[in-house]
Amino acid sequence: MKKFVLLSMLFLLSLPAWTQQMNNEGLEKIFTEFVDTISGQAGAWEMVVNDQYIICITDEGHNRMRIIAPIVEVERMNAEELLKCMEANFHTALDVKYAISDGVLWSTFIHPLKELSEGQVADALAQVYNAAVTFGSSYSSTDLFFPGSKKQEEPPKKGNKKT
Repeated sequence: MKKFVLLSMLFLLSLPAWTQQMNNEGLEKIFTEFVDTISGQAGAWEMVVNDQYIICITDEGHNRMRIIAPIVEVERMNAEELLKCMEANFHTALDVKYAISDGVLWSTFIHPLKELSEGQVADALAQVYNAAVTFGSSYSSTDLFFPGSKKQEEPPKKGNKKT
């Protein structure tokens, strides 16, 4: 039994060595399959998907990457739109988030680089795109969403009428 446990532990510890190690070269290969245009250099790409401008920035040394799309200047937003973005971050934006930087609202996907699979990169690109183009309507990155947090009003109980 001890041999089985030891072998199982060694197997599980070695799994990360078998997983894909995403890097800039892998990202660029995936992007060229899914975007209309791409320019830039490894670690700093500018892309267009269906007229939506998207940027990807990586830092291989620190194992980080971001796929981002500018949406609107914050000064052009009203309070209701900002509130809807914050609610969407919890319910409908899923793996991407709405974020503000340098006076611009962005759709963002931020993740460790090496741990990404090809499917996750393609999905992240789609979610960043969707969150950007659904701003002002559904504020969503996919068709999936988590139910709202607002409690339903309880209907009045029968027989407890006050007269």
